[in-house]
Parts: sequence; C-alpha cells; structure tokens
Amino acid sequence: MKNKRYFPMFVDLSDKNIVVVGGGNIATRRVKTLLQFTRKVTAVAPILTPELVELGKTGMVNVLQRSVKHSDLTMAYMVIAATNDHKLNDEIYRVCKEEGIYVNIADDKEKCDFYFPGIFMQDELVVGITASGLDHKKARKVRLAIEQAMAEASEKD
Repeated sequence: MKNKRYFPMFVDLSDKNIVVVGGGNIATRRVKTLLQFTRKVTAVAPILTPELVELGKTGMVNVLQRSVKHSDLTMAYMVIAATNDHKLNDEIYRVCKEEGIYVNIADDKEKCDFYFPGIFMQDELVVGITASGLDHKKARKVRLAIEQAMAEASEKD
C-alpha cells in the first residue's frame, strides 16, 4: 500500500480541548509540546511519569490519574493515544472515529488522522517536520539541521 501524504496545516489550538491518553514518556513529550500551543490539555492514565504529575500539580495540565472513560474523549477536539495497550488504543480509535474527533494512535500510523510533527520554534517562527510516519530518525535529523541553520542565521543578524 502506498503511503498517504498528509497536508501540512497549522491550527490554532488555544481554545481546543486536547486529550492525551497515556502516562509514559511518549505521552509526556506530547503533552509538553502541546503546552507550547494551548493550556487545554488533559492527560489520562492510571500511572503517570513524575513530570506529568508535577504538570498537574502546577495546573499546567488537567491530570486524571485513572483509566480513561468514554466521556473523557467526547468533548475533545483532538485525542492522542500513547498507551502500550493495543486493545485500549483500538477502542479509543473507534470512539474518536464515531464522534468525529481527530485521533492519533502513537504506535499505529494507519490509525492516525494526523501525525505529530517534530517541532522547531524560534520567536514567531514555527516549523513542523514529519516523514509521514515512516522515518522518525530522518525527521529528527532534518529538525536538528533546521535548528542549527536558524542558530547560524541568528548569529549573522
């Protein structure tokens, strides 16, 4: 099957409810990236990294330390499932598709309405990079190259 191309689109998330299901390292990275764009992030998982717990204590993230419920998903604009439970991820995908909610199942590129890009930000500039879910190392390499080029350009200004 030929890989689908995803349209790069920048979206204002400032007033959108985002739900991240999972409490591990991937979920934590996704939450930290999303916090650069919105404060309306909810993380749901029975076990959370200490960093997610701290983000919850400071009020940066709405943290629900329990299993996800159907009602957690229905008011979301976007859901990211970053769990290691394939059955749960499948259920999250099913619910989101039925409800018309954008969904990203972190470990299954076939169950993604969007890819979570590598992001570089400097001042008003935001760059998102993806390798269409095929080569995360290549996307990271390109992001680092852009970061280095921007640093060199800033030195010349």
